[in-house]
Amino acid sequence: MTFKKICSLDDLWEGEMEAFEVDGQEILLVWPEGGEIQAFQGVCPHQNISLSEGKFDGKTVICRAHLWQFDACSGKSINPTGCELAQYPVKIEDDQVLVSVEGVKPLFATPDLRQA
Repeated sequence: MTFKKICSLDDLWEGEMEAFEVDGQEILLVWPEGGEIQAFQGVCPHQNISLSEGKFDGKTVICRAHLWQFDACSGKSINPTGCELAQYPVKIEDDQVLVSVEGVKPLFATPDLRQA
């Protein structure tokens, strides 16, 4: 598994989210309040809209388009239920945040977006 540096710990604070591109994939990096840094697909599984354009309250990522909500620790959907965000492995080395995208593909609720 190959990890790539996407930012330093100084670029992301607890309670924040930020989008990055790794090997052509949009990655949403979130640091939930009281939790660990997580990396998820950067687009909503509903209509492929960038999640970084939405809101993050420190615990929940909310898509701007239709207000779909995702748990920032697990990527599981809160509203509506039954879908989730693809999650990428993260590791921290020397205050650098590294992510691996190998073998992980974004998940989509709509069949026609799965092939996008």
